[in-house]
Amino acid sequence: MPNSRVLIRKFYKWRYKHISNSQFIAIASAVIGFLAGLGAVVLKNLTHLIQKLLEGEFIRDIHQVFYFLFPIIGLLLVLLVIKYIIKKPVGHGIPSTLFAISKLKGLMPSYQMWGSIITAPLTVGFGGSVGLEGPTVATGAALGSNFSRLFHLNQTTRTLLIGAAAAGAMSSIFKAPIAAIVFAVEIFSLELTLASMIPLLLASITAVLTSYFFFGDDVLLHFQIQDKFALNDVTFYVLLGVTSSMFSIYFSKVYFAIGDFFKKFSSPYKRLLIGGILLGIIVYLVPPLFGEGFVTINNILKGNTADVVTNNVFHTVTDNIWSIIALLFGLVMFKVVAMSLTFGAGGVGGVFAPTLFTGSISGYIFASVVNHSNLFDHQLSSTNFAMVGMAGLMAGVLQAPLTAIFLIAEITGGYELFVPLMIVASISFLITKQYIPHNIYAAELAKKGQLITHDKDKNVLMMLDLDRVIETNFVNLSPDMYLGEIVNNAVAKSTRNHFPVVNEENEFLGILSLNDIRSVMFNKDLYETVQVRSLMHAATDIIYYEKDSAEEILNKFKRTGSWNLVVVKNGKYHGFISKSRLLTAYRRKLIQVTS
Repeated sequence: MPNSRVLIRKFYKWRYKHISNSQFIAIASAVIGFLAGLGAVVLKNLTHLIQKLLEGEFIRDIHQVFYFLFPIIGLLLVLLVIKYIIKKPVGHGIPSTLFAISKLKGLMPSYQMWGSIITAPLTVGFGGSVGLEGPTVATGAALGSNFSRLFHLNQTTRTLLIGAAAAGAMSSIFKAPIAAIVFAVEIFSLELTLASMIPLLLASITAVLTSYFFFGDDVLLHFQIQDKFALNDVTFYVLLGVTSSMFSIYFSKVYFAIGDFFKKFSSPYKRLLIGGILLGIIVYLVPPLFGEGFVTINNILKGNTADVVTNNVFHTVTDNIWSIIALLFGLVMFKVVAMSLTFGAGGVGGVFAPTLFTGSISGYIFASVVNHSNLFDHQLSSTNFAMVGMAGLMAGVLQAPLTAIFLIAEITGGYELFVPLMIVASISFLITKQYIPHNIYAAELAKKGQLITHDKDKNVLMMLDLDRVIETNFVNLSPDMYLGEIVNNAVAKSTRNHFPVVNEENEFLGILSLNDIRSVMFNKDLYETVQVRSLMHAATDIIYYEKDSAEEILNKFKRTGSWNLVVVKNGKYHGFISKSRLLTAYRRKLIQVTS
């Protein structure tokens, strides 16, 4: 260990002498992109290894029964790994990364570099109805964060490298380098400047090359355009955008509702039991909901619905188009439920794959309804609409329309449908945004005022460390103290001109300022008769440590016109924040963030 520290110190000295900061960031981005790509490869291969082992000769004959047991076994293994090996909670990938950027100065625990690599394959490999994208991004982001910490990089650079790592993870898993850059900018609210573009580009390139090295030309989605875009299809793409927004709202509402339901249970074993059994039942009845679902998506993109609708416990065979549409509609409805149950039961995964799953099927359903109803004398390409439908759901659910457009175009090679992708994604996003203010990654953080956005002013306020602006060197007064005690024990010994009044339990009661006693403080006749309770006044407003963000605190200063506000923490008096100290901290943080 001492030898390694000496080597690191020598490297630091050599770096500062021979490599500029911009050059080092470029090199670091390429290295982080490679590591993120490698993380994606390991995570993906582990998942496929588990799935292959579960499809052995013995199990294949009675595989239907195991559709019920596998998800429960997988979730149990995840719980045991988290409890006894990792010993710390493994948060959802992208939300935990957003929280680290906004509130932890981009610092992520080292265990997050490998925690998702173990838990996500166990979740998905055993049939959890989620994707691998979120854990891949979390792994890459943790690598970027800890790499930055190792080389003592500042918060701004650390945030940039976390974004670069996230771009690398997405680039590797989807083989979509351009969409990965757009994703990092859109989801992590990075500023798209030349200084940020080069690191994102380098990370994305090295990651996708890593993916090609290990996986070759294999892609997740296989799509070939059979019908070109026609102008008279525009109206139907507009309607698909509206339809996609409806499915997006349903997706988000169900996800939030089931998530809130599981929060009622404090015991992880109860969550596992309830969620695991319900998930097992759903997957047993409808096997296409098992795992990520890319086999189903590829079948839909080929127009092969027979393998999708007949793959159920009843082996239903039907040529009736309306029965097929009904079965496909059921897949959309229950995929969201299965995904939410997986998360609620303690599974670790992502929402990209479920979004693509529901988007492809909903697009296919829309085209099939138009083609087989008597309302329209027009035939649509079901496969084209299935492909564009994926962008519609992604734009609505993830509220990342640019990522949706570029990702679907890149992973399917469907650049000829770029205009429909733009139409559907923009409409779905605009409508969904009216009903669901924040995407499923950001909803919890937004409620707490901890969501990083493209609003630089709000971001700087959110990144402020309030503990550093709280002042506690005030002399406390009790309501029973007399004027003489105030003058001799408080005013004479303090450099402050106001004093908090608290009771024996340190609960805040009011404030006494020098202005309140200025007219009587030299009248010794009143020293033994006048008490604090008759002189103090109520605070103009109170800062609540647990719930008030820096932005709300600044608004309280504006509303009250006060120069100092009292801070209450856990119901007890904690200190004061002055407007001048807060604005000074804001200015310093702004310089740091924009440097």
